[in-house]
Amino acid sequence: MTAAILTPAHATASADATRTEHDCIGELQVPLNAYWGIHTQRAIENFPVSGVPVSRHPELIQAYALVKQACARANVRLGGITTTQGRLIDAACRDIYNGGFNDQFPVDVLQGGAGTSTNMNMNEVIANRALEIGGHHKGDYAIIHPNDTVNKSQSTNDTYPAAVRLALIFALRALIRSCDALAMSFLALSHRTEDIVKLGRTQLQDAVPMTFGQEFGAFHTVLANDSHKLNDEIARLAVVNLGGTAIGTGICADARFRGLVTKELRNVSGIPASAADDPIAATSDMADFVDTSSHIKRLAVHLGKIANDIRLLTSGPQAGLVEIHIPARQAGSSIMPGKINPVIPECVNQSVFTVMGMDTTVSCAAEAGQLQLNAFEPVIAHSLLDGMRILAHAMDTLRTNCVEGITVNEQIGLVRATNSASLATSLNGYVGYEEAVRLAKKALAEGRSVHDVAVDEGVVRREILDDVLDPLKLTRLGR
Repeated sequence: MTAAILTPAHATASADATRTEHDCIGELQVPLNAYWGIHTQRAIENFPVSGVPVSRHPELIQAYALVKQACARANVRLGGITTTQGRLIDAACRDIYNGGFNDQFPVDVLQGGAGTSTNMNMNEVIANRALEIGGHHKGDYAIIHPNDTVNKSQSTNDTYPAAVRLALIFALRALIRSCDALAMSFLALSHRTEDIVKLGRTQLQDAVPMTFGQEFGAFHTVLANDSHKLNDEIARLAVVNLGGTAIGTGICADARFRGLVTKELRNVSGIPASAADDPIAATSDMADFVDTSSHIKRLAVHLGKIANDIRLLTSGPQAGLVEIHIPARQAGSSIMPGKINPVIPECVNQSVFTVMGMDTTVSCAAEAGQLQLNAFEPVIAHSLLDGMRILAHAMDTLRTNCVEGITVNEQIGLVRATNSASLATSLNGYVGYEEAVRLAKKALAEGRSVHDVAVDEGVVRREILDDVLDPLKLTRLGR
Protein backbone atom coordinates (compact mmCIF):
# COMPACT_ATOMS: atom_id res chain seq x y z
CA MET A 1 0.00 0.00 0.00
CA THR A 2 1.50 3.32 -1.03
CA ALA A 3 2.38 5.90 1.58
CA ALA A 4 0.80 8.68 -0.48
CA ILE A 5 -2.59 7.02 -0.14
CA LEU A 6 -2.60 5.56 3.34
CA THR A 7 -0.11 7.31 5.61
CA PRO A 8 -2.34 10.34 6.33
CA ALA A 9 -5.30 8.13 7.26
CA HIS A 10 -3.17 5.93 9.47
CA ALA A 11 -1.57 8.92 11.12
CA THR A 12 -4.87 10.45 12.23
CA ALA A 13 -6.13 7.54 14.34
CA SER A 14 -4.72 5.02 16.76
CA ALA A 15 -4.32 1.43 15.66
CA ASP A 16 -7.25 0.28 17.83
CA ALA A 17 -9.65 3.07 16.82
CA THR A 18 -12.88 1.85 15.25
CA ARG A 19 -16.02 3.02 13.50
CA THR A 20 -19.49 1.51 13.86
CA GLU A 21 -21.22 -0.01 10.84
CA HIS A 22 -24.45 -1.96 10.57
CA ASP A 23 -26.02 -4.65 8.40
CA CYS A 24 -29.13 -6.85 8.51
CA ILE A 25 -27.72 -8.72 11.53
CA GLY A 26 -26.81 -5.71 13.63
CA GLU A 27 -23.90 -3.42 14.41
CA LEU A 28 -20.17 -4.22 14.42
CA GLN A 29 -16.97 -2.33 15.05
CA VAL A 30 -14.66 -1.96 12.03
CA PRO A 31 -11.07 -0.66 12.25
CA LEU A 32 -11.28 3.07 11.59
CA ASN A 33 -8.49 3.06 9.03
CA ALA A 34 -9.71 -0.03 7.17
CA TYR A 35 -11.17 0.49 3.73
CA TRP A 36 -13.31 -2.59 4.18
CA GLY A 37 -16.60 -2.52 6.05
CA ILE A 38 -18.94 -4.66 8.14
CA HIS A 39 -19.50 -7.43 5.62
CA THR A 40 -15.76 -7.96 5.26
CA GLN A 41 -15.30 -7.76 9.03
CA ARG A 42 -17.86 -10.53 9.56
CA ALA A 43 -16.16 -12.65 6.90
CA ILE A 44 -12.79 -12.23 8.64
CA GLU A 45 -14.36 -13.59 11.81
CA ASN A 46 -16.40 -16.31 10.07
CA PHE A 47 -13.72 -17.94 7.91
CA PRO A 48 -10.43 -18.34 9.82
CA VAL A 49 -9.72 -21.49 7.82
CA SER A 50 -6.80 -21.60 5.39
CA GLY A 51 -4.99 -18.48 6.52
CA VAL A 52 -4.71 -17.54 2.84
CA PRO A 53 -6.39 -14.19 2.08
CA VAL A 54 -7.89 -13.17 -1.24
CA SER A 55 -4.95 -10.77 -1.56
CA ARG A 56 -2.87 -13.87 -2.36
CA HIS A 57 -4.42 -13.56 -5.82
CA PRO A 58 -3.73 -10.03 -7.12
CA GLU A 59 -5.11 -11.10 -10.51
CA LEU A 60 -8.53 -11.54 -8.93
CA ILE A 61 -8.39 -8.14 -7.25
CA GLN A 62 -7.37 -6.48 -10.52
CA ALA A 63 -10.07 -8.32 -12.44
CA TYR A 64 -12.77 -7.42 -9.94
CA ALA A 65 -11.73 -3.76 -10.04
CA LEU A 66 -12.18 -3.81 -13.83
CA VAL A 67 -15.60 -5.44 -13.50
CA LYS A 68 -16.75 -2.80 -11.01
CA GLN A 69 -15.31 -0.03 -13.15
CA ALA A 70 -17.25 -1.30 -16.17
CA CYS A 71 -20.43 -1.57 -14.09
CA ALA A 72 -20.05 1.98 -12.78
CA ARG A 73 -19.60 3.37 -16.28
CA ALA A 74 -22.65 1.51 -17.54
CA ASN A 75 -24.72 2.70 -14.57
CA VAL A 76 -23.74 6.32 -15.23
CA ARG A 77 -24.80 6.02 -18.86
CA LEU A 78 -28.15 4.55 -17.80
CA GLY A 79 -28.70 7.09 -15.02
CA GLY A 80 -28.48 4.53 -12.23
CA ILE A 81 -25.81 6.52 -10.39
CA THR A 82 -24.72 10.14 -10.72
CA THR A 83 -21.83 11.33 -12.81
CA THR A 84 -19.99 12.38 -9.64
CA GLN A 85 -20.48 8.97 -8.03
CA GLY A 86 -19.31 7.31 -11.21
CA ARG A 87 -16.21 9.49 -11.42
CA LEU A 88 -15.21 8.72 -7.83
CA ILE A 89 -15.86 4.99 -8.21
CA ASP A 90 -13.91 4.94 -11.47
CA ALA A 91 -10.91 6.58 -9.77
CA ALA A 92 -11.11 4.16 -6.82
CA CYS A 93 -11.19 1.20 -9.19
CA ARG A 94 -8.07 2.47 -10.94
CA ASP A 95 -6.26 2.76 -7.61
CA ILE A 96 -7.26 -0.77 -6.63
CA TYR A 97 -6.31 -2.14 -10.05
CA ASN A 98 -2.86 -0.57 -9.69
CA GLY A 99 -2.24 -2.64 -6.56
CA GLY A 100 -2.21 0.02 -3.87
CA PHE A 101 -4.95 -1.62 -1.82
CA ASN A 102 -4.21 -5.33 -2.03
CA ASP A 103 -3.84 -5.64 1.74
CA GLN A 104 -7.43 -4.46 2.13
CA PHE A 105 -8.68 -7.85 0.93
CA PRO A 106 -8.18 -10.07 4.00
CA VAL A 107 -11.07 -12.50 3.56
CA ASP A 108 -10.05 -16.16 3.50
CA VAL A 109 -10.08 -17.79 0.06
CA LEU A 110 -12.13 -20.67 1.52
CA GLN A 111 -15.29 -18.70 2.18
CA GLY A 112 -18.94 -19.64 2.16
CA GLY A 113 -21.48 -17.66 0.16
CA ALA A 114 -20.39 -18.28 -3.43
CA GLY A 115 -18.00 -15.33 -3.32
CA THR A 116 -20.35 -12.85 -1.62
CA SER A 117 -17.69 -11.92 0.94
CA THR A 118 -15.18 -11.11 -1.80
CA ASN A 119 -17.76 -9.10 -3.73
CA MET A 120 -18.72 -7.11 -0.64
CA ASN A 121 -15.07 -6.68 0.29
CA MET A 122 -14.56 -5.11 -3.13
CA ASN A 123 -17.72 -2.99 -2.88
CA GLU A 124 -16.67 -1.65 0.53
CA VAL A 125 -13.08 -0.89 -0.41
CA ILE A 126 -14.23 0.88 -3.59
CA ALA A 127 -16.88 2.84 -1.70
CA ASN A 128 -14.52 3.97 1.06
CA ARG A 129 -11.68 4.80 -1.30
CA ALA A 130 -14.13 6.75 -3.50
CA LEU A 131 -15.40 8.61 -0.44
CA GLU A 132 -11.82 9.42 0.53
CA ILE A 133 -11.04 10.74 -2.95
CA GLY A 134 -14.15 12.91 -2.72
CA GLY A 135 -13.06 14.35 0.62
CA HIS A 136 -15.52 12.37 2.75
CA HIS A 137 -15.06 10.06 5.72
CA LYS A 138 -14.95 6.29 5.42
CA GLY A 139 -18.35 4.82 6.21
CA ASP A 140 -20.27 7.87 4.98
CA TYR A 141 -22.44 5.60 2.87
CA ALA A 142 -25.23 8.14 2.34
CA ILE A 143 -23.00 9.56 -0.40
CA ILE A 144 -21.61 6.35 -1.93
CA HIS A 145 -23.07 3.08 -0.66
CA PRO A 146 -21.35 -0.30 -1.16
CA ASN A 147 -24.62 -1.97 -2.21
CA ASP A 148 -26.82 0.77 -3.64
CA THR A 149 -24.07 2.60 -5.54
CA VAL A 150 -21.05 0.38 -6.15
CA ASN A 151 -23.10 -2.82 -6.53
CA LYS A 152 -25.88 -1.17 -8.55
CA SER A 153 -27.44 -3.53 -11.18
CA GLN A 154 -25.23 -6.37 -9.93
CA SER A 155 -25.08 -9.48 -7.81
CA THR A 156 -22.21 -11.57 -6.53
CA ASN A 157 -23.56 -14.25 -8.84
CA ASP A 158 -22.70 -12.38 -12.02
CA THR A 159 -19.79 -10.16 -10.95
CA TYR A 160 -17.80 -12.84 -9.11
CA PRO A 161 -17.79 -15.31 -12.04
CA ALA A 162 -16.90 -12.47 -14.41
CA ALA A 163 -14.00 -11.41 -12.20
CA VAL A 164 -12.81 -15.00 -11.85
CA ARG A 165 -12.87 -15.43 -15.62
CA LEU A 166 -10.79 -12.30 -16.17
CA ALA A 167 -8.38 -13.32 -13.42
CA LEU A 168 -7.93 -16.73 -15.03
CA ILE A 169 -7.20 -15.05 -18.36
CA PHE A 170 -4.52 -12.91 -16.70
CA ALA A 171 -3.01 -15.99 -15.03
CA LEU A 172 -3.25 -18.04 -18.23
CA ARG A 173 -1.27 -15.43 -20.11
CA ALA A 174 1.52 -15.68 -17.57
CA LEU A 175 1.38 -19.48 -17.66
CA ILE A 176 1.51 -19.48 -21.45
CA ARG A 177 4.56 -17.19 -21.42
CA SER A 178 6.37 -19.57 -19.07
CA CYS A 179 5.35 -22.56 -21.18
CA ASP A 180 6.51 -20.91 -24.40
CA ALA A 181 9.84 -19.92 -22.86
CA LEU A 182 10.50 -23.48 -21.68
CA ALA A 183 9.45 -24.90 -25.04
CA MET A 184 11.86 -22.56 -26.84
CA SER A 185 14.64 -23.54 -24.47
CA PHE A 186 14.15 -27.18 -25.42
CA LEU A 187 14.03 -26.20 -29.10
CA ALA A 188 17.37 -24.41 -28.79
CA LEU A 189 18.82 -27.45 -27.02
CA SER A 190 17.42 -29.63 -29.79
CA HIS A 191 19.15 -27.57 -32.46
CA ARG A 192 22.47 -27.76 -30.59
CA THR A 193 22.29 -31.56 -30.39
CA GLU A 194 20.46 -32.47 -33.60
CA ASP A 195 23.35 -34.59 -34.99
CA ILE A 196 24.47 -36.25 -31.76
CA VAL A 197 23.30 -39.84 -31.83
CA LYS A 198 22.08 -41.91 -28.89
CA LEU A 199 19.90 -44.93 -28.23
CA GLY A 200 16.17 -44.58 -27.91
CA ARG A 201 14.26 -46.68 -25.37
CA THR A 202 10.81 -48.15 -25.06
CA GLN A 203 9.61 -49.56 -21.73
CA LEU A 204 13.08 -48.73 -20.38
CA GLN A 205 14.59 -51.28 -22.78
CA ASP A 206 16.97 -50.58 -25.65
CA ALA A 207 15.15 -49.57 -28.82
CA VAL A 208 16.53 -48.00 -32.00
CA PRO A 209 18.86 -45.02 -32.53
CA MET A 210 17.75 -41.44 -32.37
CA THR A 211 19.49 -38.13 -31.72
CA PHE A 212 19.52 -36.07 -28.57
CA GLY A 213 18.05 -33.33 -30.72
CA GLN A 214 15.04 -35.49 -31.55
CA GLU A 215 14.51 -36.30 -27.89
CA PHE A 216 14.64 -32.67 -26.80
CA GLY A 217 12.62 -31.63 -29.85
CA ALA A 218 9.80 -33.89 -28.73
CA PHE A 219 9.71 -32.01 -25.40
CA HIS A 220 9.37 -28.77 -27.36
CA THR A 221 6.52 -30.15 -29.44
CA VAL A 222 4.32 -31.31 -26.57
CA LEU A 223 4.83 -28.06 -24.67
CA ALA A 224 4.06 -25.97 -27.75
CA ASN A 225 0.85 -27.94 -28.27
CA ASP A 226 -0.11 -27.37 -24.64
CA SER A 227 0.46 -23.65 -25.09
CA HIS A 228 -1.94 -23.59 -28.04
CA LYS A 229 -4.57 -25.48 -26.05
CA LEU A 230 -4.30 -23.05 -23.14
CA ASN A 231 -4.52 -20.07 -25.47
CA ASP A 232 -7.75 -21.46 -26.92
CA GLU A 233 -9.28 -21.33 -23.43
CA ILE A 234 -8.99 -17.55 -23.28
CA ALA A 235 -11.84 -16.95 -25.74
CA ARG A 236 -14.14 -19.28 -23.78
CA LEU A 237 -13.31 -17.61 -20.48
CA ALA A 238 -14.09 -14.18 -21.98
CA VAL A 239 -17.81 -15.03 -22.07
CA VAL A 240 -19.41 -13.32 -19.05
CA ASN A 241 -22.86 -13.06 -17.49
CA LEU A 242 -22.80 -9.49 -16.21
CA GLY A 243 -26.34 -8.17 -15.97
CA GLY A 244 -27.72 -11.59 -15.14
CA THR A 245 -27.66 -10.59 -11.44
CA ALA A 246 -28.96 -13.23 -8.98
CA ILE A 247 -29.74 -16.26 -11.17
CA GLY A 248 -29.45 -14.95 -14.72
CA THR A 249 -32.90 -13.40 -15.09
CA GLY A 250 -31.54 -9.87 -14.67
CA ILE A 251 -33.68 -8.87 -11.71
CA CYS A 252 -32.87 -5.36 -10.36
CA ALA A 253 -31.00 -4.40 -13.53
CA ASP A 254 -32.03 -2.30 -16.49
CA ALA A 255 -32.62 -4.53 -19.52
CA ARG A 256 -30.02 -2.49 -21.41
CA PHE A 257 -27.38 -2.98 -18.74
CA ARG A 258 -26.22 -6.42 -19.89
CA GLY A 259 -25.13 -5.35 -23.35
CA LEU A 260 -23.76 -2.02 -22.19
CA VAL A 261 -21.65 -3.36 -19.31
CA THR A 262 -20.16 -6.07 -21.53
CA LYS A 263 -19.07 -3.38 -23.97
CA GLU A 264 -17.61 -1.31 -21.11
CA LEU A 265 -15.73 -4.36 -19.84
CA ARG A 266 -14.12 -4.77 -23.25
CA ASN A 267 -13.07 -1.12 -23.11
CA VAL A 268 -11.51 -1.16 -19.63
CA SER A 269 -9.90 -4.61 -19.81
CA GLY A 270 -8.81 -4.93 -23.43
CA ILE A 271 -10.27 -8.45 -23.35
CA PRO A 272 -12.83 -9.31 -26.08
CA ALA A 273 -15.60 -10.03 -23.57
CA SER A 274 -18.98 -11.20 -24.82
CA ALA A 275 -22.31 -11.92 -23.17
CA ALA A 276 -23.35 -15.52 -22.50
CA ASP A 277 -26.11 -16.85 -24.77
CA ASP A 278 -28.09 -18.39 -21.90
CA PRO A 279 -27.74 -16.23 -18.78
CA ILE A 280 -29.38 -18.73 -16.46
CA ALA A 281 -27.19 -21.61 -17.59
CA ALA A 282 -24.11 -19.41 -17.41
CA THR A 283 -24.79 -18.52 -13.78
CA SER A 284 -24.47 -22.09 -12.54
CA ASP A 285 -22.36 -23.81 -15.20
CA MET A 286 -18.70 -24.42 -14.29
CA ALA A 287 -17.77 -26.22 -17.53
CA ASP A 288 -15.29 -23.59 -18.71
CA PHE A 289 -13.43 -23.85 -15.41
CA VAL A 290 -13.37 -27.64 -15.70
CA ASP A 291 -11.99 -27.36 -19.23
CA THR A 292 -9.34 -24.86 -18.14
CA SER A 293 -8.33 -27.12 -15.27
CA SER A 294 -8.11 -30.08 -17.63
CA HIS A 295 -5.75 -28.27 -19.98
CA ILE A 296 -3.60 -27.09 -17.09
CA LYS A 297 -3.43 -30.68 -15.89
CA ARG A 298 -2.50 -31.80 -19.39
CA LEU A 299 0.46 -29.40 -19.30
CA ALA A 300 1.37 -30.68 -15.84
CA VAL A 301 1.30 -34.29 -17.07
CA HIS A 302 3.73 -33.43 -19.86
CA LEU A 303 5.93 -31.41 -17.53
CA GLY A 304 6.06 -34.28 -15.04
CA LYS A 305 7.00 -36.73 -17.78
CA ILE A 306 9.77 -34.41 -18.97
CA ALA A 307 11.10 -34.05 -15.42
CA ASN A 308 11.06 -37.84 -15.04
CA ASP A 309 12.97 -38.26 -18.29
CA ILE A 310 15.59 -35.73 -17.28
CA ARG A 311 16.09 -37.54 -13.97
CA LEU A 312 16.52 -40.87 -15.77
CA LEU A 313 18.85 -39.49 -18.42
CA THR A 314 21.08 -37.82 -15.83
CA SER A 315 21.10 -40.79 -13.43
CA GLY A 316 24.56 -41.82 -12.33
CA PRO A 317 27.23 -40.59 -12.37
CA GLN A 318 28.65 -44.12 -12.58
CA ALA A 319 25.87 -46.69 -12.34
CA GLY A 320 23.06 -44.90 -14.18
CA LEU A 321 22.29 -43.81 -17.75
CA VAL A 322 24.45 -40.66 -17.42
CA GLU A 323 23.52 -39.59 -20.98
CA ILE A 324 23.08 -35.95 -20.06
CA HIS A 325 24.58 -33.66 -17.44
CA ILE A 326 22.47 -31.09 -15.63
CA PRO A 327 23.81 -28.17 -13.60
CA ALA A 328 24.84 -29.00 -10.04
CA ARG A 329 22.60 -26.83 -7.91
CA GLN A 330 23.39 -27.93 -4.36
CA ALA A 331 24.94 -30.67 -2.25
CA GLY A 332 22.72 -33.72 -2.41
CA SER A 333 23.38 -35.49 0.85
CA SER A 334 24.13 -34.71 4.45
CA ILE A 335 26.18 -37.92 4.75
CA MET A 336 27.39 -39.00 1.28
CA PRO A 337 30.28 -36.77 0.18
CA GLY A 338 30.04 -35.27 -3.29
CA LYS A 339 26.55 -36.56 -4.04
CA ILE A 340 24.55 -34.25 -6.33
CA ASN A 341 20.82 -34.78 -6.78
CA PRO A 342 18.51 -33.65 -9.61
CA VAL A 343 16.74 -31.24 -7.26
CA ILE A 344 15.20 -29.02 -9.92
CA PRO A 345 13.31 -31.82 -11.71
CA GLU A 346 12.30 -33.17 -8.29
CA CYS A 347 10.85 -29.78 -7.39
CA VAL A 348 8.99 -29.72 -10.70
CA ASN A 349 7.55 -33.17 -10.02
CA GLN A 350 6.13 -31.98 -6.71
CA SER A 351 4.60 -28.97 -8.44
CA VAL A 352 2.95 -31.36 -10.86
CA PHE A 353 1.50 -33.40 -8.00
CA THR A 354 0.02 -30.20 -6.60
CA VAL A 355 -1.68 -29.43 -9.91
CA MET A 356 -3.17 -32.93 -9.97
CA GLY A 357 -4.79 -32.06 -6.66
CA MET A 358 -5.98 -28.78 -8.15
CA ASP A 359 -7.78 -30.59 -10.94
CA THR A 360 -9.47 -32.98 -8.53
CA THR A 361 -10.64 -30.07 -6.36
CA VAL A 362 -12.04 -28.19 -9.36
CA SER A 363 -13.87 -31.27 -10.63
CA CYS A 364 -15.43 -32.00 -7.23
CA ALA A 365 -16.46 -28.39 -6.68
CA ALA A 366 -17.95 -28.03 -10.17
CA GLU A 367 -20.00 -31.20 -9.75
CA ALA A 368 -21.29 -30.15 -6.32
CA GLY A 369 -23.24 -27.12 -7.58
CA GLN A 370 -26.97 -27.16 -6.91
CA LEU A 371 -29.84 -25.72 -8.90
CA GLN A 372 -29.23 -22.12 -10.09
CA LEU A 373 -25.85 -21.48 -8.44
CA ASN A 374 -22.58 -23.13 -7.54
CA ALA A 375 -21.62 -22.11 -4.01
CA PHE A 376 -18.12 -23.51 -4.36
CA GLU A 377 -16.71 -21.18 -6.99
CA PRO A 378 -14.28 -19.59 -4.49
CA VAL A 379 -12.32 -22.84 -4.09
CA ILE A 380 -12.36 -23.30 -7.86
CA ALA A 381 -10.87 -19.84 -8.36
CA HIS A 382 -8.30 -20.28 -5.60
CA SER A 383 -7.24 -23.74 -6.82
CA LEU A 384 -6.86 -22.67 -10.45
CA LEU A 385 -4.99 -19.47 -9.67
CA ASP A 386 -2.69 -21.22 -7.21
CA GLY A 387 -2.12 -24.12 -9.60
CA MET A 388 -1.22 -21.85 -12.50
CA ARG A 389 1.12 -19.77 -10.36
CA ILE A 390 2.95 -22.85 -9.09
CA LEU A 391 3.17 -24.42 -12.54
CA ALA A 392 4.46 -21.22 -14.16
CA HIS A 393 7.15 -20.86 -11.50
CA ALA A 394 8.05 -24.55 -11.87
CA MET A 395 8.58 -24.14 -15.61
CA ASP A 396 10.64 -21.01 -15.08
CA THR A 397 12.95 -22.71 -12.60
CA LEU A 398 13.26 -25.80 -14.78
CA ARG A 399 14.28 -23.60 -17.69
CA THR A 400 16.71 -21.28 -15.93
CA ASN A 401 18.17 -23.66 -13.35
CA CYS A 402 18.31 -26.84 -15.41
CA VAL A 403 17.48 -26.95 -19.13
CA GLU A 404 19.61 -23.99 -20.18
CA GLY A 405 22.64 -25.71 -18.62
CA ILE A 406 22.12 -29.23 -19.99
CA THR A 407 25.01 -30.84 -21.84
CA VAL A 408 24.99 -34.27 -23.45
CA ASN A 409 27.38 -37.20 -23.13
CA GLU A 410 28.18 -37.53 -26.82
CA GLN A 411 30.65 -40.42 -26.44
CA ILE A 412 28.42 -42.68 -24.39
CA GLY A 413 25.49 -41.93 -26.68
CA LEU A 414 27.41 -43.01 -29.78
CA VAL A 415 28.88 -46.14 -28.18
CA ARG A 416 25.51 -47.37 -26.99
CA ALA A 417 23.80 -46.65 -30.29
CA THR A 418 26.54 -48.32 -32.32
CA ASN A 419 26.81 -51.45 -30.18
CA SER A 420 23.15 -52.01 -29.47
CA ALA A 421 21.73 -55.35 -30.58
CA SER A 422 18.56 -53.47 -31.47
CA LEU A 423 20.29 -52.38 -34.70
CA ALA A 424 19.37 -55.81 -36.02
CA THR A 425 15.93 -54.32 -36.58
CA SER A 426 17.19 -52.62 -39.73
CA LEU A 427 18.21 -56.02 -41.17
CA ASN A 428 14.65 -57.35 -41.23
CA GLY A 429 14.25 -56.43 -44.88
CA TYR A 430 17.51 -58.18 -45.84
CA VAL A 431 17.58 -61.41 -43.85
CA GLY A 432 14.07 -61.68 -42.38
CA TYR A 433 12.87 -61.32 -38.81
CA GLU A 434 13.99 -64.76 -37.56
CA GLU A 435 17.55 -64.37 -38.84
CA ALA A 436 17.71 -60.84 -37.44
CA VAL A 437 16.69 -62.23 -34.06
CA ARG A 438 19.47 -64.82 -34.23
CA LEU A 439 22.07 -62.19 -35.09
CA ALA A 440 20.88 -59.94 -32.24
CA LYS A 441 21.02 -62.78 -29.71
CA LYS A 442 24.48 -63.80 -30.84
CA ALA A 443 25.74 -60.21 -30.64
CA LEU A 444 24.40 -59.93 -27.08
CA ALA A 445 25.85 -63.28 -26.03
CA GLU A 446 29.31 -62.50 -27.40
CA GLY A 447 29.37 -58.84 -26.38
CA ARG A 448 29.90 -57.73 -29.96
CA SER A 449 28.08 -55.42 -32.34
CA VAL A 450 25.48 -56.70 -34.78
CA HIS A 451 27.59 -55.18 -37.54
CA ASP A 452 30.64 -57.30 -36.66
CA VAL A 453 28.64 -60.51 -36.25
CA ALA A 454 26.88 -60.00 -39.58
CA VAL A 455 30.19 -59.25 -41.34
CA ASP A 456 31.78 -62.42 -39.94
CA GLU A 457 28.87 -64.58 -41.05
CA GLY A 458 28.68 -62.97 -44.48
CA VAL A 459 24.89 -62.79 -44.47
CA VAL A 460 24.91 -59.30 -45.99
CA ARG A 461 27.60 -57.51 -47.94
CA ARG A 462 29.81 -55.25 -45.80
CA GLU A 463 29.09 -52.12 -47.81
CA ILE A 464 25.36 -52.65 -47.21
CA LEU A 465 25.91 -53.23 -43.50
CA ASP A 466 28.02 -50.08 -43.26
CA ASP A 467 25.08 -48.16 -44.66
CA VAL A 468 22.02 -49.73 -43.02
CA LEU A 469 23.64 -50.04 -39.58
CA ASP A 470 24.91 -46.45 -39.45
CA PRO A 471 23.21 -45.13 -36.28
CA LEU A 472 22.98 -41.53 -37.48
CA LYS A 473 21.43 -42.54 -40.80
CA LEU A 474 18.90 -44.66 -38.93
CA THR A 475 17.67 -41.55 -37.12
CA ARG A 476 16.75 -39.86 -40.42
CA LEU A 477 14.86 -42.54 -42.30
CA GLY A 478 11.62 -40.62 -42.03
CA ARG A 479 12.99 -37.40 -43.54
